[in-house]
Amino acid sequence: MSNVTLRKLSITLGGKDIIRDLDLHVEPGEFLVLLGPSGCGKSTLLHSIAGLVDTSGGLVEIGGRDMTDADPSERGIGMVFQSYALYPTMTVEDNMSFGLRIAGTPRPEIRKRVRQAAEMLQLDALLSRKPSQLSGGQRQRVAIGRALVRQARVLLFDEPLSNLDAKLRAELRRELKLLHRNLGSTMIYVTHDQVEAMTLASRIVVMRGGEIQQVGSPVDVYERPANRFVAGFLGAPAMTFVDGRLEDDGGFAADGIALRPGPGCVAGNPGARPAVLGVRAEHVRLADPGAPGSLRAEVALVEPMGSHQVVWVKAGRATLPALVHAPRAVVPGDAVGVVIDPARVSLFDPETGARL
Repeated sequence: MSNVTLRKLSITLGGKDIIRDLDLHVEPGEFLVLLGPSGCGKSTLLHSIAGLVDTSGGLVEIGGRDMTDADPSERGIGMVFQSYALYPTMTVEDNMSFGLRIAGTPRPEIRKRVRQAAEMLQLDALLSRKPSQLSGGQRQRVAIGRALVRQARVLLFDEPLSNLDAKLRAELRRELKLLHRNLGSTMIYVTHDQVEAMTLASRIVVMRGGEIQQVGSPVDVYERPANRFVAGFLGAPAMTFVDGRLEDDGGFAADGIALRPGPGCVAGNPGARPAVLGVRAEHVRLADPGAPGSLRAEVALVEPMGSHQVVWVKAGRATLPALVHAPRAVVPGDAVGVVIDPARVSLFDPETGARL
């Protein structure tokens, strides 16, 4: 395994700046996920690490060596693409061993590496099949195996699960996490799927417009988003935002909502000022109408989700989602009480979007 360091990296394509002066360090053995909406530059960034996209400035270091201008074959990386990129006329075994054969690796060593990777990915019984005889999940396992047999120092994944159905994605997510635990390889993974990011990553890099918005553990990024964009991008349902005002005594007030954010929700003492309250569904609890400490609200919508319900309630001008796990018979129009956990809210500057 190797570390990866990007220093003041800039990428220009078609005369347009895609990434500008980006700094990032990936620790050896880390599972780093680049997360963001389509067009934010995450795949371009990954391809620049692989040497598939030229940089217009800055450095790409892999294992402490400057690889900015090195060919992809010299970088010691393995790449897994969204489209599998398998040779249709070759068997699974031939697809996995192709790169080693081109590199002149001795046959016994090739056989050994392919068998090890096939066993790890549960492909033992499929080595003689062609890609057309495999399911989508099996094809992606072959693509991963092709990268593994190279014994690369860094493995790069470019949205490898996006072509699979929900059930297969969940299965392969678990397999990738176990694979990382068993191999200990440095892995950099691109996705726009927040569930993949939260379940796989040791650290998440949230990107927007070619810039890094926040870097942190899944818990840190989810619980303490650095700005309103990060807060709104993570979570299902997404974080709800309520325009209001912070008072001198530290309380927050908006039409129909009044609470005192807990310690740590606001850095320092910003004083009286306009503010945006951010609330997640799991931090909202339904109560009986008029219950002590509750806000008056009315049920607007109920979304059954199988193991839980998402109940949308109207409190003043704000519409808040509440995650309800226990069976609760509510219908639109019902009067309810709402309790917001004051220790879990976020507050943002209404102009810059930065966390207060």
